[in-house]
Amino acid sequence: MEKRMLFVYNPKAGKAQIKSNLIDIIDIFVKAGYEVTAYPTQGPGDAVRAVKHRREGYDIVVCSGGDGTLDEVVTGMMQCEEKLPIGYVPAGSTNDFANSLGIPRGMSKAADVVVNGRSFACDIGAFNDDTFIYVAAFGIFTDVSYETRQDIKNMLGHTAYLLEGVKRLSSIKSYWMKISYDDVCLENEYIYGMITNSNSVGGFKGITGKDVELNDGLFEVTLVKKPANLLEMNNIIAALVDKRVHSDAFRSFKTSRITIESDQDVAWTLDGEFGGNHSMAVIENKSRALEIRVPE
Repeated sequence: MEKRMLFVYNPKAGKAQIKSNLIDIIDIFVKAGYEVTAYPTQGPGDAVRAVKHRREGYDIVVCSGGDGTLDEVVTGMMQCEEKLPIGYVPAGSTNDFANSLGIPRGMSKAADVVVNGRSFACDIGAFNDDTFIYVAAFGIFTDVSYETRQDIKNMLGHTAYLLEGVKRLSSIKSYWMKISYDDVCLENEYIYGMITNSNSVGGFKGITGKDVELNDGLFEVTLVKKPANLLEMNNIIAALVDKRVHSDAFRSFKTSRITIESDQDVAWTLDGEFGGNHSMAVIENKSRALEIRVPE
C-alpha cells in the first residue's frame, strides 16, 4: 500500500532556496513510495493549523523551512492525539536544531534522510500552554531573530543576526527574577536566560554546554546576572563568543523542570520566534515525546 506524506514548507525561509529544490525533494519522496501532499505556508501560525487539522491517513509529516517552521509543525503535532513521525529539510538562515540532529545542509541529502534515515525519539519542551523544540530564552539579543526582517536574513544569513544584535548593546534591560528548579531557589537580577535542548543557539556551537543529549529528559539552562560595571559586561560578551572565557555572572545547570517568576512581564522567544510576554513561565521537558527522522 502506498504511504502518504504531508509536506509543509515555508517558501520564504532562508534565501527562498526551496523554490529551486522543490521538484527534486518531492521526486525523492515519490521514488521512496510516498503519495505527497505539498502545503506552502501562508503566514505565521499556518504550519500549526496545517498539521493540527490534517486529514486522517498520513504516515508522516515533513517540513521544510527554518527552525521557526519546525517549531510550528512540532507545536501542531503536540496538540494532536495521534503523533506521527516528523521529517525535516532545513532551509533557514541558522538551522540550529538540524545541526544538533546531524541533518545535512543540502536539501536533497536532507530529503534522503527523511526516507532512508531512522526515527529518533526526541525531547520536546512545554512552555506554559505553548511548545518549543530546542530553546526558550529571555533578555539581551533574544528579539534579534524575530525582529530582523526576512529579506535581510535572506541576503546576509547568519551575519544579519550579528549585525542586529550589536544594536542591542546600548539598551540592555535586566529583570528581577525568582527561579526554582529541583530543590533550588534563586533570586537575582538577570539580563539573559536560555533553557535549551540543542548543541547550538543562534549559530553559536557549544554555547549550551557540554555533554548535551537531545533525549535524556533534561534541559541545559544558562543564566546571566546583571553586570556590575562595563568591564564585567565585556567579560560576559567575551564568554558568550569564546566559551573558554570565564565569568562569575554565568550560572549553568541541567533540569527537567524550571519555574521563572518576575514582578513584570518579560518577553520570551521560543525557537527564534516571539513567544509572548509572561510574568511566570513554567517550563517542562517532555521526554522523548516525538519521533524525528535523523541520519542512520
